[in-house]
Amino acid sequence: MHQRGITPAEVEDAINQGWKADDAKPGTLGKTKVYDYNREWEGNSYSRKKVTVYYKLIGGQLMLLTVKARYGQSFPER
Repeated sequence: MHQRGITPAEVEDAINQGWKADDAKPGTLGKTKVYDYNREWEGNSYSRKKVTVYYKLIGGQLMLLTVKARYGQSFPER
């Protein structure tokens, strides 16, 4: 997560408040949320950050598979 610029709080928030990620593979759950960013990432300025979390529920426990971040100026919401 750290290498991608994603905080644990953003992961939790995306899972709880995000919308369904349409690109999740069968058997995998995915949630996406867009955040205001207004900072630099790797030398470029971005106003928005899209966080997508992929996970599975196994025996009632959440197993985090991976998280993705995209940085940009505008992202569709929902």
